[in-house]
Amino acid sequence: MDSQRLNKYLATNFGVSRREADILIQKGSVEINNRKAEIGERVFDGDRVTLDGKEVNQRALVYIILNKPVGYICSRKRQGDTPTIYELLPEDLRQLKSVGRLDKDSSGLILLTNDGDFAFQMTHPKFYKTKKYTVMLDRELEPLHQQMIADFGINLTDGLSKMVLVRLDEERLRWDITLHEGRNRQIRRTFEALGYKVVALHRYQFDNYTLSGLEPGKWEKTKKVI
Repeated sequence: MDSQRLNKYLATNFGVSRREADILIQKGSVEINNRKAEIGERVFDGDRVTLDGKEVNQRALVYIILNKPVGYICSRKRQGDTPTIYELLPEDLRQLKSVGRLDKDSSGLILLTNDGDFAFQMTHPKFYKTKKYTVMLDRELEPLHQQMIADFGINLTDGLSKMVLVRLDEERLRWDITLHEGRNRQIRRTFEALGYKVVALHRYQFDNYTLSGLEPGKWEKTKKVI
């Protein structure tokens, strides 16, 4: 008889991470066949799983790639007159969660899904997912500063920031950047610490996913690739 761990079942069908699922189980919010569930339990075909009394049904998993334009935020609610990425999606996809974020002034690849386990694996630092960006600076990046960022890292309030940099023009303004983590506004804060301003930031790759010619503001369904 097929089975899977309860926390994975909740992550897959309720859109939370496995860690969040374990917290719900510990709180006593989850029942299997009308009894309180325990950490580490398995769910078998035919079991009835409920969360706060509501049945958790198996559902179709959805994965979306969106090319976010500049000027949109990744929150569900507008901030003033600023539109959200969810306004670019049809109504039936607006319940999906964004996998990582890009700030209002940045553009590029955003993943959205209802698979909480997938979202966790794509964003938690221990999984070491690669993200690639093109960045435009307000002035020439000095070679010493390039070396500092790439070889030694820059101390930020939330830790050391290191990036792989490849120059894209002779003026040393445009750079290809590779990150293996994704802290809040990390690229912008790294350059700001050295006196530069990022005037354009575009993410074109997130692990195995790329935009593949997708136009700004457009989206397409994709498959889970981990």
